[in-house]
Amino acid sequence: MFSLTWVHRRAARAVGVVVLVGAVCATTMTGSAGAIVNGGNSPQRYPFMATVPVSVPHVRDDGVCGASLIDPRWVLTAAHCVDPKLVKPDGIVRIGSARRTSGGTVRAIDATFTHPGYALGGPNRNDVALIRLDRPVSERPIRIAARPGRPGTPTRLLGFGTVVDTEDLTKAVFPDRLRQLDTRRGSDAECAPGYAGRTRLCTVSRVPHAMACYGDSGGPQIRRGHGGRWELIGTTSGPGAPDLACADGPGLYSSVPAYAGWIRRTIARNG
Repeated sequence: MFSLTWVHRRAARAVGVVVLVGAVCATTMTGSAGAIVNGGNSPQRYPFMATVPVSVPHVRDDGVCGASLIDPRWVLTAAHCVDPKLVKPDGIVRIGSARRTSGGTVRAIDATFTHPGYALGGPNRNDVALIRLDRPVSERPIRIAARPGRPGTPTRLLGFGTVVDTEDLTKAVFPDRLRQLDTRRGSDAECAPGYAGRTRLCTVSRVPHAMACYGDSGGPQIRRGHGGRWELIGTTSGPGAPDLACADGPGLYSSVPAYAGWIRRTIARNG
């Protein structure tokens, strides 16, 4: 089925739910040629990249949300990617593959934990969730950054979202190969008023007419930390303004450092 990343009102109605932002794992972009719309094929391996196959009832059954391996038995994704009102996860997670439907390590979903303050809206709030795998994997988890970095910080998005910018979910085209897009942290003012802030990162593409889209929801926004190692700063949540096509950007990402305490507590209590 189709992965939920940023569901606009019209797209949400197609799923039978009214959502202002971020309901299906992806964001929409126009005139693009890559999974993250107008992104490019990933030339390197990201062992922490994970995918969560999902179905959108009565719409599509071949979708996927993104996720990030943050512990050998835990992945972080968007809360709307496990919201039973929106999607039905297929029960597995694929970790460490550059292919959407093959390779990597596959594990069953043992349990899901949604942030207690999660709420759909414009924008989504507390749009983060943890998935516990049935057993650990050998792939190397990504470290959560201590802070997301100042506006202007170079970042990168990863995902298997649609390469076609469309509001009709039945016409979305999901690539088999992992895509990436170089971006930067935007200032709060570069997103719509009330969208970005301490827990939500405004994200701006460094490539014209490109951004995450349907199918990218829950996927990672990363930046280089000390020693050049990738660190996780964001999780794809939705568009950075209302009624915005994916390619028109900016995007909105849940700030993972802002939720580090909740993540640690949840894993410690349920590990």
